[in-house]
Amino acid sequence: MGNYISCTLAGPGSKNSRGIKVIFPSGEIQQFQEPIKAAELMLEMPSFFVVNTRSLQIGRRFSALNADEELEFSNVYVMIPMKKLNSAVSAADMGALLITANAAAKRASGGRKESPSQPKLNLDDIEEYSSPEVMHRLSLCRSKKPLLETIAEEPVCSR
Repeated sequence: MGNYISCTLAGPGSKNSRGIKVIFPSGEIQQFQEPIKAAELMLEMPSFFVVNTRSLQIGRRFSALNADEELEFSNVYVMIPMKKLNSAVSAADMGALLITANAAAKRASGGRKESPSQPKLNLDDIEEYSSPEVMHRLSLCRSKKPLLETIAEEPVCSR
């Protein structure tokens, strides 16, 4: 049964996934079939850095690729503005990335065409959601810390 699955996944559709996909700030997704370094992409867009989408986790900092680092096949990379270099990944950043990826998938599947004049991936105007009610509820949460006390032992009498 496992052989069947591996054979079906190695079909003609898997050739497209072998490339390197890069999501640009304009919302365009480019696929590269040959090895490419991060420096080549950063030369095209000097005010952006390259991030592997596998390293994006909400609450952690953006981990930019080194300029001499080669992009790996079957991975998806995204170009992020330099002003977000030392900031943490927010849910809004991930949401913008998800919307861009969904729009690109619709375009690839023959969905309605949209005008490419306005940028699709805009992380500049996104603000983190921080309602006073949510912040108040978070402050009321207590961490579960066990109460550590010394255990008093009774002496054992030997017979």
